[in-house]
Amino acid sequence: MTARLFEVAGQFAQGHSLIDIRPLGNGLINDTFLVSCGVDSFVLQRINPRVFPHPRQVMHNLAQLSRHIRQKPAGSVRLKIPDIVYSLNGKPFYQDEQKQIWRALQLISPAESREQIQNADQAGQIGWALAHFHRLCSDLSPALLHDSLPGFHVTPAYFQQYRELISQPAQVASDDDFRYCQAFIESRQSHIDVLEQAMQAGELQPRVIHGDPKLNNFLFEPGSHRIVSLIDLDTVKPGLVHYDIGDCLRSSCHDKAGNRFDLDRCAIILKSYLEEAGSFFSASDYDFLYPAIWLIPFELGLRFFSDYLNGNRYFKVDRPRHNLERALAQFALCSDIAGRRAEIERLIKALRGAG
Repeated sequence: MTARLFEVAGQFAQGHSLIDIRPLGNGLINDTFLVSCGVDSFVLQRINPRVFPHPRQVMHNLAQLSRHIRQKPAGSVRLKIPDIVYSLNGKPFYQDEQKQIWRALQLISPAESREQIQNADQAGQIGWALAHFHRLCSDLSPALLHDSLPGFHVTPAYFQQYRELISQPAQVASDDDFRYCQAFIESRQSHIDVLEQAMQAGELQPRVIHGDPKLNNFLFEPGSHRIVSLIDLDTVKPGLVHYDIGDCLRSSCHDKAGNRFDLDRCAIILKSYLEEAGSFFSASDYDFLYPAIWLIPFELGLRFFSDYLNGNRYFKVDRPRHNLERALAQFALCSDIAGRRAEIERLIKALRGAG
């Protein structure tokens, strides 16, 4: 594998000597490596074909985003968006002998990811950075981007896939945890199409979204609370900003010790987001904030449980029941969010009034 990695990395090194290649990050989808050269470093990734069946569309979207950001007035862009590193033949990707697609991106440095929010300043930066990204993309037509992940964040589609899996002979033990997840999903199925119905009715509009704004995709300036970049842009595509907001809050406000929702942190992130979002966030957008906050962790739990039923083919796992454990954690978080619905809706109402 090492020889193969050096061969692939050499396609992006622009003639510079390769010094070292080592794994980078803890992503669940792509294989990611830090490549050190004689004069610089870059990020090398193998695009997972099971997740991204059309990797050229992914790279098209990244190129469109990069072009759009570069056209912004000087000083208006306060996040560093990684540039594409082109291969020796001038393409934004390289296909190896095994037909695997690789791509390279600029390394944002100095910068660091963090696995948990440590204070209110960092929480505020999370909200600001996501809204700033949305603002930068608010005048980029989603029609210019491919839907590189059809069905991504379409919860009713995930539910249909789940129904097909659960109807088949079980490949895993039908124990108490299995039955709990099954009952949890079935009892809440009437809520899963709320965002899709709102979009179909014209109450919510598709925009360009990040698609995966979990906490460790925000890069902080070392020794500071300031965010300097938002990375992992494979999932940039047309969608609802509510998907991003819900996923960001799911990741940032999940108190994993008790699988509880940190409402104080949510308030800070949402306040900061809405202050930066400004006028592009419409009155109708406010109406669907709570449904998004509840739905996205439910959706992820549904996906984890479905992958468990399907032999752990999508998400990387460390043990056979890993996806089941992940599903249980997300469903516990959903339950806590539902139990605090009145508090969350009061918070949204107050922020809406302030806006």
